[in-house]
Amino acid sequence: MGDLDGVWRVERAGGALPPLAGVRKRIHGARGETRIGALPGVPFDVDGLELRYRQPFRFCVDVLEPDGSGDGFGYRGRATVLGLTIGEFTMRRIDVRERSKANR
Repeated sequence: MGDLDGVWRVERAGGALPPLAGVRKRIHGARGETRIGALPGVPFDVDGLELRYRQPFRFCVDVLEPDGSGDGFGYRGRATVLGLTIGEFTMRRIDVRERSKANR
C-alpha cells in the first residue's frame, strides 16, 4: 500500500472551491475516487502526488504535498483545471487502520 492509501476527509482551504462538507477521498494503490456523501464517486488515477481524474473530468488534477507534520496523516492540495490552480484544500486521513497495516 502507498502512503495515500486510506480514506481522507477533504476541507476547503481557499480559492474558488465550494464548501467541501461531506467530501471524502478513498484511495487504494493507483486508483481512487472523490465522493460527496452517498453520491457515486468521481474516479481518479494516482500518479505520485497527483490525483488525475478520468473522463469526463480528465482536465482536472489535484496536486498534493505533505502538510509538514511528518505523521503521514495530512496533505495540502491544489485543485487544478487545465493546469491552473482554482482552489486549495487539506486532506486528513480518517481511516487510521489503513495506515496501521502499512506500518507492520
